[in-house]
Amino acid sequence: MDGSYFQPISAKVLPRYAGIPTFMRLPHVGLDDPKIAEVDIGFIGVPMDNGVCNRPGARHGPRQLRDSSTMIRGANGATGVRPFEMVNCADLGDVTVNPIDVMDTLAKTTQFYSRVKEAQVRPISAGGDHLCSLPILRAIAADSPVGMVHFDSHTDLGDTYFNDIKYTNGTPFRRAVEEELVDPKRFIQIGIRGSSYGGDDIDFAEANGIRIIRIEEFFKRGVEDVMAEAREIVGDQPTYLTYDIDFVDAAFAPGTGTPEIGGPNTFQAIQVLRELDGIDVIGADLVEVSPPFDPSGTTSWVGISLMFEMLCIMAKAATTK
Repeated sequence: MDGSYFQPISAKVLPRYAGIPTFMRLPHVGLDDPKIAEVDIGFIGVPMDNGVCNRPGARHGPRQLRDSSTMIRGANGATGVRPFEMVNCADLGDVTVNPIDVMDTLAKTTQFYSRVKEAQVRPISAGGDHLCSLPILRAIAADSPVGMVHFDSHTDLGDTYFNDIKYTNGTPFRRAVEEELVDPKRFIQIGIRGSSYGGDDIDFAEANGIRIIRIEEFFKRGVEDVMAEAREIVGDQPTYLTYDIDFVDAAFAPGTGTPEIGGPNTFQAIQVLRELDGIDVIGADLVEVSPPFDPSGTTSWVGISLMFEMLCIMAKAATTK
């Protein structure tokens, strides 16, 4: 393999503000490019917000996350991981979504990720609203259910919205469990908080064995203890990681569709990911960055920093399997 081809462009060679922005300044490799056979981990944008129930704008998330990602360097200063030296990474582009037809968008997304899976590439995705996780799971968990670690302030286990609509950003993981894409006994949700519609989502979780850690328990026990439980729940089998930016307190990440106060700061937001070291993460996503609600770009910088931590975890997983 020609590993040099997959190295990010250094800011010591080309300024961060110059050139065509790709995720982390990596080469763009399309699914029809012969180079796809050499890619281990692929970054993908899912510019959809068809499922948004509150503030829109997450369709613009992937583009701003790419722009923010020019700040990412090659080594993780805390863990020492150098992911671009461990695995071949590339930007695989965006899913071709349909902004006025949610069902067509879901179908197109699953088709795209089915090809990614066929190419044996582990995806790290940038949403998009949280409904985008469902079609991704339909592709990568088509053969057998996966475990899942879910960071969020909302469970996204609702059943229906707006006169029996089953596909919104408040319902993806109820559908994923019903479709046997996620093993509910290997499914943990962390950071849940805020007001609720009445508790049918919690009832569904309890009936199916999904572990919910509300923010009060998270802060009482601390990051290390909570994440030790998360590692125990998912075990050593294939696991999907999904991270809603509204897990982070709205003071630090205001650019999102349904912000909540009382959450983790940005350091804690990174800590929870580092504690997943050693888990077999076969895919991950960072969703719900909505640039129109944060003109400063702070939220997208938080988001891409979290995606880099995901990459470090997945690079280690890819080299040990």
